[in-house]
Amino acid sequence: MPKSAKSATKVSAKKLAERYPDAAKELLELQQALQSKALQREGQDSFLTYIKHMWPDFIEGEHHKIFADKLEQVARGELKRLIINMPPRHTKSEFASTFFPSWILGRNPKLKVMQITHTAELAFRFGRRVRDLIDSEEYKSVFPNVQLKADSKSAGRWETNGGGEAFYSGIGGAVTGRGADVLVLDDIHSEQDALSPTALDNAWEYYSSGPRQRLQPGGAIIIVMTRWSTKDLTGRLLNKQSEEHADQWEVVEFPAIMPSGTALWPEYWTLPELEGVKASIPVSKWEAQWMQNPTSEEGAILKREWWQIWEEERVPNMQFVIQSYDTAFSKKETADFSAITTWCVFYPDEGGEPNLLLLDVRKGRWNFPELKNQAFEQYEYWDPDIVIIEAKASGLPLTHELRQTGIPVLNYSPNKGQDKVARVNAVSPLLEAGMVWAPDKRWADELIEECAAFPFGDHDDLVDSTTQALMRYRQGGFIALESDELMDNDYKPPRKEYY
Repeated sequence: MPKSAKSATKVSAKKLAERYPDAAKELLELQQALQSKALQREGQDSFLTYIKHMWPDFIEGEHHKIFADKLEQVARGELKRLIINMPPRHTKSEFASTFFPSWILGRNPKLKVMQITHTAELAFRFGRRVRDLIDSEEYKSVFPNVQLKADSKSAGRWETNGGGEAFYSGIGGAVTGRGADVLVLDDIHSEQDALSPTALDNAWEYYSSGPRQRLQPGGAIIIVMTRWSTKDLTGRLLNKQSEEHADQWEVVEFPAIMPSGTALWPEYWTLPELEGVKASIPVSKWEAQWMQNPTSEEGAILKREWWQIWEEERVPNMQFVIQSYDTAFSKKETADFSAITTWCVFYPDEGGEPNLLLLDVRKGRWNFPELKNQAFEQYEYWDPDIVIIEAKASGLPLTHELRQTGIPVLNYSPNKGQDKVARVNAVSPLLEAGMVWAPDKRWADELIEECAAFPFGDHDDLVDSTTQALMRYRQGGFIALESDELMDNDYKPPRKEYY
């Protein structure tokens, strides 16, 4: 269109508005009404749309889409039992305890919603937030027909004009006489609770004898929490699932750092920031609270308390150093890790019995060239007497490459019937006897934690590497228990000393 024509069009539209002001006003009102109807329709149907409208500063991450989708399934009646486990400060409570209750009450103001958290004070805070949201103009633009009853002033209990009710309580609070169509439990454990088996027991007792029994027929339960222990609410409910007629849960777990090594919510929590958190807290807390992978001492074959800690900076005089490999197939995000552990024989007490010391740990997802470089670097640094590589995956080509350069490699192939559990049981007496040491280092803590989680942990690469080394030491007679009988044909290479 020529420039003169465009100008003419603009002038004509302006003159039209001046000539027919009432019509222009009416058109604007119609546009606004259409926009308002669209907002109502989209905000009522889409939980994320509702959040973005109510919370302009919201920073969306990919995990929010999954979270929102599950909550929408609950709202539609498609999902009745939902557990969401996620790290601190990732909008867990904003979604489940603030925006979701207000949204589902907007969709159905007849519902009875019950919310439980670890203290009454926190519960009332959530109640006040939801109440204030429903009373806001922004809320009315999405749900124009929903409002609070005139006498709904309490933060812990209030009602809608549709006959619905919201009730809030902390652990231990009375819920008798209350019913719930939707039961939301948000972090019912505090950090202090997590350190107390009694407190964990009390929380479970309260849930099972209180809120769970207040659920109406066909009602839904949503549990959102940070993991603390294998005996927290999530852990107990998942254990209960095996019982006949027990609640069956859909579980969504969000680790702070994904298996790919990327941050769960990089738009807010950068990877360096998460690595900083990881480095500043104990491994057990990081694994439980941030990675949703708590480990249990109960049922563990290799218990944390059995490890001896070498607190000195200096490395003691070492004898017979073993480097042990557990190799993976590929570098893919879904692949296992490759693990390299280095060990030695040493004497913690002069004239005493030989013990074993963990010298170093390396773990990563490496392609074959990277794995080979790691192997050469580790061998050159520690100069081990022998390298043990399991005869699987990339272990066989790695063995070939190392032997080509004169590195002494022993291939390990488990005997028939000697599975991972059997191998761990075979070395557990060494740890129980207090003969295995690890330095006071974070990488050693990670190995100890993985061992303590076995056989229920997500990974066992360090476990495999550890058992290979310890079995060789025991079978070779470098370290022995009183009950051990050494076989005559066990190979025992000459020892060398390090100074």
